[in-house]
Amino acid sequence: MQTHKLQHVAVVLLGNEQCKNEWIYPYLKSYGGFVELFFLIYDSPIVNEEDIFQWPLGVATYRHFPVVEPSWSMLQGPRPYQCNFLGTVYKNSSREIVLEILMQSGLHKLCWISAREQWIPQETNESLQNYQNALLESDLTLCPVGVNTECYRIYEACSFGSVPVVEDVMTPGNCGNSSVHHRAPLQLLKTMGAPFIFIKDWKELPTVLEKEQNMTLQQKIQRRKILMEWYQQFKAQMRQKFVSTLEKAFLPKDKGG
Repeated sequence: MQTHKLQHVAVVLLGNEQCKNEWIYPYLKSYGGFVELFFLIYDSPIVNEEDIFQWPLGVATYRHFPVVEPSWSMLQGPRPYQCNFLGTVYKNSSREIVLEILMQSGLHKLCWISAREQWIPQETNESLQNYQNALLESDLTLCPVGVNTECYRIYEACSFGSVPVVEDVMTPGNCGNSSVHHRAPLQLLKTMGAPFIFIKDWKELPTVLEKEQNMTLQQKIQRRKILMEWYQQFKAQMRQKFVSTLEKAFLPKDKGG
């Protein structure tokens, strides 16, 4: 790579899921490297809003999840399922607890549940369509943590107006300290006012679903509208921040008359 031909370098980086990203320091201009800006995915404590910025994970385009344009049909009408979870269930994970609680309480009958034991890197056309249908036909999408608290499922649920129910706990690694940063984990989403349901323990899930049963269709439609409007604004604001950060760093300063 002939870096001497480049005037400016910014990098959008899918960071380590446990936020072990210190290896980037030697590449930063402030440390003698050539990269002026990093936009780093995941809730890393090295984000400083000066030359390292946080960038949202977004949807899994590598698994062919589409860019979804909001439509009137997504907003209107009842959805047949209260919640959904389609995904890999790892041994000794909170995902096992979610399924156990749903089965023991009988609430699995109200939700679209499809669990698998092995992670599959690529979806089939059928599994991708099933997943999108589950999001579109559910009021809530259950988002238990994986290796990191932030997951594609959160953003994919927003795309279809299904409210993410997010397990709001720190995962092992270096992704921030919730005792120091009161918004950790998911600082970016919380700072931007994400209208999600955050829970600390999946034992709260039956109460959440009980509240769902007591909501009117109009209340659910209004909540759906708020979520989808927020998501559009969130993407627009992140895009604007990205562009303005690049312009501020890379474009010549107007020295005036």
